[in-house]
Amino acid sequence: MTSHLVTRLRWAVLVACLGIITPPVSAETGKGLVPFEASYTAAMEKGVSLNGSAKRTLTPQGNNTWLYRTDVSSFIVNIDESVLFRWEHGWVVPLNYRYHLSGFLIKDRKQSIDFDWSKGVATGEYKGESFQVAIEDGILDPLGFQLQLHQDISNGQREMAYRVLDGRSVDTDRFAVIDNKAVIRNGNKTIATLKAEKVRKDSSRQTLMWFSPEQNYLLVRLLQVEPDGSRYELKLKDADFRP
Repeated sequence: MTSHLVTRLRWAVLVACLGIITPPVSAETGKGLVPFEASYTAAMEKGVSLNGSAKRTLTPQGNNTWLYRTDVSSFIVNIDESVLFRWEHGWVVPLNYRYHLSGFLIKDRKQSIDFDWSKGVATGEYKGESFQVAIEDGILDPLGFQLQLHQDISNGQREMAYRVLDGRSVDTDRFAVIDNKAVIRNGNKTIATLKAEKVRKDSSRQTLMWFSPEQNYLLVRLLQVEPDGSRYELKLKDADFRP
């Protein structure tokens, strides 16, 4: 029973890595968003077979608002995560964020954030408790910052830092591009990519991402290495761009 529980918890960690996946932007302008749908496969090291699927979508809602959504389905865990946001001058302005994780032998987790920019506060629920936090211009939610990361990378930035409201606190997340000419294989294809890393201090956890310039900088691979050496990997299966 213990080994099965550990496997399920590691699968939850793997699909949580989807929080790094970012959507494409317009190759022509480097500013406008392009609606899309992308699916990914997941794998765990040591030959563990996992039957799960993940889908990430970006859809316009009218009046310059967008819905960015992740859906993960497997026999171990399900995740529904979304943010409704405004796209203003190349920056994500979150309006509301929702997260729900559920699964077999995994305790349900829910989080919600509603942003009131006129009052400069965000309210929500985290671990069953309500909260209210003062917010500043430019602050991002746990999902919207990923879109901002992609936008900045596609516009040529190579070191990035974001103020992110997650839970009841605001933290700074840092990223850096470490290789502009990384070549990887995805199935039978050889892909020229840009390799980025989440910058951490005092942590042996490593998160690496590969973005494809030929596919509007869509993320084509993600690798996370845990402190115990366990490796979790996500690879792009297919993508549909909808200009």
